[in-house]
Amino acid sequence: MNFAELGVKPEICAALAQIGITDAFQIQELTLPLGLAGKDIIGQAKTGTGKTLGFGIPLLQAMISSTSAKYQELGNAAGKPQALVLAPTRELAIQVADDLEKAAKDLNLRILCLYGGKSYEPQIDILKTGVDVVVGTPGRILDLTNQRHLDLGSIRVLVLDEADEMLDMGFLPDVEKLVSKLPVKRQTMLFSATMPGQIINLARRYMSQPVHIRAVNPADNESATVDAIEQHVWRAHQLDKVELIARVLQAESCTKSIVFCRTKRNAQSLTEDLVERGFQAVSVHGDMGQGAREKSLAQFKADKANILVATDVAARGIDIEAVSHVINFDCPDDENAYVHRIGRTGRAGASGVAVTLVDWADLAKWQRINSALGLAFADPIETYSSSEHVYIGLGIAPGTKGRLVAKKAQPTTTKPQPKDAQPRQRTNKIRSK
Repeated sequence: MNFAELGVKPEICAALAQIGITDAFQIQELTLPLGLAGKDIIGQAKTGTGKTLGFGIPLLQAMISSTSAKYQELGNAAGKPQALVLAPTRELAIQVADDLEKAAKDLNLRILCLYGGKSYEPQIDILKTGVDVVVGTPGRILDLTNQRHLDLGSIRVLVLDEADEMLDMGFLPDVEKLVSKLPVKRQTMLFSATMPGQIINLARRYMSQPVHIRAVNPADNESATVDAIEQHVWRAHQLDKVELIARVLQAESCTKSIVFCRTKRNAQSLTEDLVERGFQAVSVHGDMGQGAREKSLAQFKADKANILVATDVAARGIDIEAVSHVINFDCPDDENAYVHRIGRTGRAGASGVAVTLVDWADLAKWQRINSALGLAFADPIETYSSSEHVYIGLGIAPGTKGRLVAKKAQPTTTKPQPKDAQPRQRTNKIRSK
């Protein structure tokens, strides 16, 4: 179905059509009628299937624009946020805000993204002028609320994006504090690719008669990964991993890749190793300043770098087109992390390749992931950078090594001098003592 048939405003339909979005994905078809009716929703769908618009369109249609005649009826609530979207990472918050701005291009809505790593003053100045929708991370939003720069007393729509992570114990205290500052009467929507039962039970505390929508094939396992992704799982030696990855990155079909590392130190070290080997690689991890992280992502999205090395800050919800390969330098911590990581490829029905390297010490951890997802890699094959199945399975040219061959420098030519040109005279200056 197209968005107009689902009751979406013409202004939003036109804005989406301008960026090539006309037909709804399954999760959008299922959630939009309920969301537009103001119902509380728990939305679950595979990664890369359009969950942002599943909650974004109902949120935007519920807003009252400052240019609308109804805006004056808000009274003291005028200028205060009407909707709040919480995301677990800065990168995801920025992406969600950008998607909402594109959809709301013709609605005259003021959307502000709040996250740490940036100066408070510009964000405070914008809040003083008035905003309609706030998107951000819990920490910065809570700080601004405690400082009385952000008033959440007029929120009518609350969204938790990547809700399973938001409600994990690390975020739960901040989320609870923020929810306590919101009006009891509101619409609440929770969206994620994975939604364990205990998280659903916890989420219901914030909701009123929520409808749980799962946009998955009934034949799929609850934690099924994207079917289009070709998966390889190898048992690799730590000292050979960089060489192995450098060869995988030269596969014939490898055009744009994300390499996930468990630690910030590994991510930075691997990035430096790949750059030294001649690859165009950038990194995103927690030790980088926010400006540097945004610059790396911008370079990767603009194809100025074709390899992104990242920690799990880039595994949640980040939507980057045409990622052909995802490589797990380190074994993920659990099946949910694995699903979110490899879900950066094979998005929206496209094909993709995922390669996971498992250390001997992580074998038991991987076997739990394998069992939970019903995969066929309980005993990963022992693999080295010279293993034949690496070349055959991924389409790597025979003889490929883990270093890009530098192009031969072109011989320089000297511009010919006119025949009557006089040679330049050089004088020696004698410096007296």
